[in-house]
Amino acid sequence: MKAFQNWVLNLPIFLNFFRIHHRRIYHFSSFLFPSPKPLSYFLQLFFIPGSMEADDDNSPSTSIAVPDGETTVSTADDNSIQLVQPMAPPVVTPTVVPPIAPVPAAVPSIAAIPAFPPPLVGNTLSSLPGRPPVLKRPVSQNGEVKTGDSDSDHEDDGRATGGEYEISEESRLVRERQEKAMQDLLMKRRAAALAVPTNDMAVRTRLRRLGEPITLFGEREMERRERLRMIMAKLDSEGQLEKLMKAHEEEEAAISAKAEDIEEDITYPFYTYGPKELLDARIDIAKYSIVKAAARLQRARRKRDDPDEDMDAEIDWALRQAGDLVLDCSEIGDDRPLSGCSFSLDGKLLATCSLSGVAKLWSMPRVSKVSALKGHTERATDVTFSPVHDHLATASADRTAKLWSPDGSLLKTFEGHLDRLARIAFHPSGKYLGTTSFDKTWRLWDIDSGVELLLQEGHSRSVYGIAFHQDGSLAASCGLDALARVWDLRTGKSILALEGHVKPVLGVSFSPNGYHLATGGEDNTCRIWDLRKKKSLYIIPAHSNLISQVKFEPQEGYYLVTSSYDMTAKVWSGRDFKPVKTLPGHEAKVTASDISGDGRYIVTVSHDRTIKLWTAGNSGKENDMDMDMD
Repeated sequence: MKAFQNWVLNLPIFLNFFRIHHRRIYHFSSFLFPSPKPLSYFLQLFFIPGSMEADDDNSPSTSIAVPDGETTVSTADDNSIQLVQPMAPPVVTPTVVPPIAPVPAAVPSIAAIPAFPPPLVGNTLSSLPGRPPVLKRPVSQNGEVKTGDSDSDHEDDGRATGGEYEISEESRLVRERQEKAMQDLLMKRRAAALAVPTNDMAVRTRLRRLGEPITLFGEREMERRERLRMIMAKLDSEGQLEKLMKAHEEEEAAISAKAEDIEEDITYPFYTYGPKELLDARIDIAKYSIVKAAARLQRARRKRDDPDEDMDAEIDWALRQAGDLVLDCSEIGDDRPLSGCSFSLDGKLLATCSLSGVAKLWSMPRVSKVSALKGHTERATDVTFSPVHDHLATASADRTAKLWSPDGSLLKTFEGHLDRLARIAFHPSGKYLGTTSFDKTWRLWDIDSGVELLLQEGHSRSVYGIAFHQDGSLAASCGLDALARVWDLRTGKSILALEGHVKPVLGVSFSPNGYHLATGGEDNTCRIWDLRKKKSLYIIPAHSNLISQVKFEPQEGYYLVTSSYDMTAKVWSGRDFKPVKTLPGHEAKVTASDISGDGRYIVTVSHDRTIKLWTAGNSGKENDMDMDMD
C-alpha cells in the first residue's frame, strides 16, 4: 500500500517529463520500433489531450473543435503536435489531486505538485501544413551503412550539398584496404591454378628464364617455389606470362635443334671403347666359363639321375659336421686388429692381414707363423689366396693391391684406384684379380702383366664387396648404396640389380650350385637371392649387429657362414637357411671368416687381434690317429 501511494504521488512528475521531451522520445522509439504507430503514440495518449482522436483519423490533416477551455490540436503526417492560438482567454483549471490516505508521522512531507499549464488554442481551426520528411543518403563508416535517425541527423540537413558524397579519410583508407585484400585473394587464387615445377633445379631454371634471382639469402626450396608461383601469377594477371614462356620455348627449341645437329652421328646406347687386352680377356673368360658351366651341369644331372646319389643324406651329413664345430685353436695374430683372412687352395696355409699393414702366413692346423708380408704403407683391408696356386693378394688403404709369393716376395703392385681399397677376389681361372674401392668403382686386373683391364662404374656410393661366380662368367659387387649388382664379364653388362637391403651391403658370395647368391649388410640381415627368378628367396635376421662377411661352403654350398660385429659367427643350412651353429668366443667385432676347401675348418678373425680356428669334433680325433699311425 505504501509503494502504491509513492507511485501515485510521483506520477505527475513523470508525466510532465514525458510531455516536455516527447519529440526526442518519438525519434528514439521510431528507431527502436519501426512500426506504423511508434511508442510515442501510446505515450501521447497520456501526455497530450486529444492525441488519440487525432491519430485515429487517417486524413492527412485534421482539425478538432473542443469546448471552451479545452485545446484544439492539429495532426500532420509526421505525427507532430502543433498548438494553435486560443479563441478565448485562457482559463486556469485547478488541478484535482486524488485523496491521499493519511501519511504516518515518520514519512517526510512531500513538495507541492505543480499544475500543468493550460494548452493554447489557435485563432483558426484550420490545420497547419506538416513538415515534409527529410531524405538523407546513408554514409558508410568502417564498412557499415548508417541507418539510424536522430536529432543530429535533422540538424545536419541544412548543410547537405547537392547530391554528392563526402568520403572521410578513414572511409577512404578502409576502402583501400578492402580493395587490396580482394586483389591479394584473387592473386592467390590465380597462383594456385598455375602449374609450378616441384624439382628445385627446374624452379631455379624457370626463375632464371623470367629474369628473377634464382635464390635469395636464407631461402629454402619450398620458399623458392612459392616465390616463383607468385611471380608467375603476377605476370599472368598482367598478360605477360604466356608471351615470356613462349619466347623461352622458342629459344630452347633453337638450341636443342643445334645440339641434335651436332650429335646426330651418335647412336644410343653407345659403348666405351676398351683396350685390346680387355677384348682378349673377355674372350678368354667366355671360353673358360663355357667349360666350367658344362661340367657343373653334367654333375648336377648325374646327381639327379643316379639312384645311388642321395642329396638329402649328403646335406644332412655336412650339416652334422657343421653342428659339431668346436674351437680348436686361438692365436694372437697381430698387435693391431685383424681385418681379413683366407685359406690356401690345399688348406695348408692361412693368410691374415691387420690394420698395421702387415699380412702374415700361418701353417695349418697348428696355426704357426711362417712369414710376414710387409709392403703396404697404410692399413691392410683384405687378403685372399689364388684358387690355382699359392700366390696371394692383399689390399690396403694406400690405394694399391699387391701380389705376393708364399715366401714373402712381392710380385706385382696394382695401382690406379683413387681412394682406399676394401675387398679383393681372384677370378676362378686365377688369371685376373678384382678390387673394390671407395672411389665408387671396381676394377679388373691382369695378374701376369699387371695391366688394368676394366674400370667398372655403376654404384652411386663406395663399392665394398666383390665375388666371382664359380663358372667365371659373372661377378657380383656390393656397396654402401645398399645395392648389389651382378655383371656379365663376357659382355660387360649389368644384368641384375638386387635391391632389398636398407643399409650398406658389405658382403657377397656365390653358391657353388650356380644360382644362389648371398649378401649381408649393416641392416643385420642376410639375403639369399635366386638368380633364376631374379628375386630374394630368404631374408635371414642373422645377427644383432652388422654383417661383415658371408661365405658359402666352397664344395657344394651345403652351408653358409656369416660373421658379424656382434662378436659371433654363425652357420646356416644351405637347404632351408635355418641356423645350424653359433661360433662364440671373440671379445670384439668379427671382421672376416673363411672356409677351407675341404670344408673341415672355419677360421674367424676379429678386432680382439685373435685368430680362432673351428673344427668338427671328430676331425681332430682323426688327425691325431693319422699322426699316431705315422
